[in-house]
Amino acid sequence: MLATYNTNRLVLNVLSPSKAGLVLNFYIKNKDFLEPHEPKRARLFYTYEFQRANLACEYNTFIKQTNIRYWISLNTNPDKIIGSVCFSNILRGAFCSCMAGYKLGKEYCGNGYMYETLYTLIPVICKDLSIHRIEAMVMPGNTPSISLLNRLHFTEEGYLRSFAQINGVWEDHILYSYINPGFN
Repeated sequence: MLATYNTNRLVLNVLSPSKAGLVLNFYIKNKDFLEPHEPKRARLFYTYEFQRANLACEYNTFIKQTNIRYWISLNTNPDKIIGSVCFSNILRGAFCSCMAGYKLGKEYCGNGYMYETLYTLIPVICKDLSIHRIEAMVMPGNTPSISLLNRLHFTEEGYLRSFAQINGVWEDHILYSYINPGFN
């Protein structure tokens, strides 16, 4: 598995801790847009030191292939983060599965960037990590994300009551899954 992939419009990178400033800028710029849809942040989340330490952890989990986050940039401006995709809870053995989570900055939504990212990374994750099943959980009102998952051939599997604490409130989610058609 590579640390960088390129698409027609995007650069997808696993970042080293030296790029903490880029990640911090992304989070600060998109704070009001992202916070209502994410878990409450630690007090120090919006600091360079926190983001540097977090990128160090992410880089180590990439090496171990237990959690993989790709940061998204436009290929015309590779030093500006516009979003990320994370494949987490990577299970081996009888499960061969993982969870997918993703986010984009507000000004980049609706341009097909996340579809382009996931369309590129899903086959890589499935092949290189021998993944049979990818799960994604979406809040019921998030119609853009539901449309994205449907376009990527995820299947709705069920309703998860009080599944995750989002911005301090326990929220219901819908479980979607993608089954790797090439898995043996």
